[in-house]
Amino acid sequence: MLDFVTVGIIGIVVLIGLFFTRIAVAYALAIVGVAGYAVLTDTSAALTLLSRDVYSVFSSYGLALVPLFVFMGFLAYYAGVSRRLYDMANKWTGRIRGGLAMATIAACTAFGAVCGSTTATAATIGAIAMPEMKRLNFGSRLAAGSVAAGSGLGILMPPSVILIIYGILTQQSIGKLFLAGIIPAFLITVLFILAIVVYSALHPEQGQGGRAFSLGEKLASIRDIWETLLVFLLVMGGMFFGFFTPTKAGAVGSFLLLVIVSVQGKLSWPRFVQAVKDTLNVSCMVVMLVTGATIFGHFLARSRISFNLASLVSGLDWPGWAVMGVICLIYLVAGCFIDALALITLTIPIFFPIVTNLGYDPIWFGVIIVLITQMGIITPPVGVNAYIVKGIAPDVSLEDIFIGVIPFLIALLVGTGLMIVYPQLVTFLPALVR
Repeated sequence: MLDFVTVGIIGIVVLIGLFFTRIAVAYALAIVGVAGYAVLTDTSAALTLLSRDVYSVFSSYGLALVPLFVFMGFLAYYAGVSRRLYDMANKWTGRIRGGLAMATIAACTAFGAVCGSTTATAATIGAIAMPEMKRLNFGSRLAAGSVAAGSGLGILMPPSVILIIYGILTQQSIGKLFLAGIIPAFLITVLFILAIVVYSALHPEQGQGGRAFSLGEKLASIRDIWETLLVFLLVMGGMFFGFFTPTKAGAVGSFLLLVIVSVQGKLSWPRFVQAVKDTLNVSCMVVMLVTGATIFGHFLARSRISFNLASLVSGLDWPGWAVMGVICLIYLVAGCFIDALALITLTIPIFFPIVTNLGYDPIWFGVIIVLITQMGIITPPVGVNAYIVKGIAPDVSLEDIFIGVIPFLIALLVGTGLMIVYPQLVTFLPALVR
């Protein structure tokens, strides 16, 4: 008879095999989890696990904030907030060499603050930025690279859906995770802009300068995005000062943005309906993914793989930084093949006990993992954001897109290294909240 650990390893292998069949990740996790649990116990216990986990996830108060923040992002998208963000960033940075690429990065950061989705940010900002940069004779590599890499800031900038899922799976404060992502998001934004400066200096043909705007036009552009600033400050400020929970913050932010864009006449009824439909699609996907991950996590716990692996690592004569380095390398490689959200839900049950046993801050670990998986969404062969940019700009080759993201990958590596050496960059703001 197979021992529990062997069954767990077989389950992981079967799960990876199911991924290649194109079955939905949520269903693959649930199928392997239930089947594996049945092998380790019995069918009755496995069916009980299935019903209990489905009920617990679907009735989770914490998950209620997912559709609220997703809805806020789609409202911003369909109300044209993204175009005003890009126009503002362009007026402030578009004059200098590589300025439009910098504007793209800035717009992605701002849109990520009200959206939290990399794919939505890539599709939204890319549809605006790519034609404009092409019109001004920008090099295709810098143009495509800035869109693909910049849109990845959406998974770090609060309200990040991945940070929400990480918080639910690890039972960490989502409000503190949101606060922990602010400084890293702005640091990566600055590093991206520096990467554009260096790349434009080395390859002048890639980054042309645009026309100059007056100070009045620049100040007026800030006024045009007041609703974005108001919603972001209200949501993050309310959580920081303890006025409301993350779930209530999502509700307040969505309602406020809905009222503002409705009063302004920027959201038609058909677009509102489409925002609701898109929110339902994304929210159902996330909830199903968490359900599958919860079932699979219970199977792994029963097989004792996580505990044995944690014990094995604890027994190794390795320093903690070396173990963390191996874990980060695993995430970096796996992120090239597996979607970031799926990767987080799949691996957290395995690696989280190891990280906590080593004494690392779980809030810090969450941000670091999000940063590393951010690299995966712009690297081949999966690189989902690169393929979104390809869909927006079919005349740009995938080779040029992947070459264009190299400077930003270097910036991400530098930023991640800084946060590993100086974890206070991540933990400072959460430490201010009790």
